[in-house]
Amino acid sequence: MSELGNRLKQAREEKNISLDDLQAMTKIQKRYLLGIEEGNYSMIPGKFYVRAFIKQYAEAVNLDPEMIFEEYKNEIPSTYNDDLPEQLSRVKTHKQLPKSASKFLDLLPRLLIVAAVILIAIVFWVWRQNAADSNPGEEATKVENGNEYTNNVENTAAGNEDEDPEEEVQEETPPVEEEVKQEPETPAQTLTVKGKEGTTTTYDLSGAAKFQLEVIAKGRTWVSIKNGKGKSFFGAEIAEGESQTFDFTAESEITVRVGNVPGTELKINGQLLQYEDAKTTPQNITIIYSKE
Repeated sequence: MSELGNRLKQAREEKNISLDDLQAMTKIQKRYLLGIEEGNYSMIPGKFYVRAFIKQYAEAVNLDPEMIFEEYKNEIPSTYNDDLPEQLSRVKTHKQLPKSASKFLDLLPRLLIVAAVILIAIVFWVWRQNAADSNPGEEATKVENGNEYTNNVENTAAGNEDEDPEEEVQEETPPVEEEVKQEPETPAQTLTVKGKEGTTTTYDLSGAAKFQLEVIAKGRTWVSIKNGKGKSFFGAEIAEGESQTFDFTAESEITVRVGNVPGTELKINGQLLQYEDAKTTPQNITIIYSKE
């Protein structure tokens, strides 16, 4: 094995490239590559091809061909022209292609698909335009039909005007006056203060067919509700902005204990209850319901 062949073989093995791989990369027959490594140039047809194959071998393993030729010029056969033309160098392998070229090759199929879709859309649009231009008669027919319909309507209206209007006059029947039934007035409810003792205020509710209580929390408050016999209906905290509604139509008396009077509104059948004392808290509000 020659020094040049040993140098090339060592570079190839460092890159884990087999002779079969190198043959695929350079398109040089494996036996010629082996002859270069062994220094057996006689099997290669001509000195010109010896130098060309050595140049391609060096490029494939990332060695500078000019430096190889200069360092091992005594081993490499010389030709009349040592400067090999650039076109004799085979196309670089895929491993030597720049990254930008490799990315472009990967994107090429997608670009072709996008271009095909755009081309199809343009062809379809042109076809639609040509189809619309080639059928102007349809639009004319529509206009003529519309004009004919308008003329028919006008002729019909003119014919109706020529008829004797006296024939169309019909005797009008005087409207029958309906008897208006007056519904009995519903007595308005009254909510009055009956008395106040300490923190307890008593109200009388009369003139109401029902007794519904709505508790509205304008601020955080605590409310409990019991009837006159001490039965508890509710006792909990109500968060700000929430409300609770109860139906006490079956009760004759209830007591509402309000923990935060300024932050609590009480409505009786939709009517806002006015506190006698809007500052003292807590308070007991007793409502006596007189059923009609």
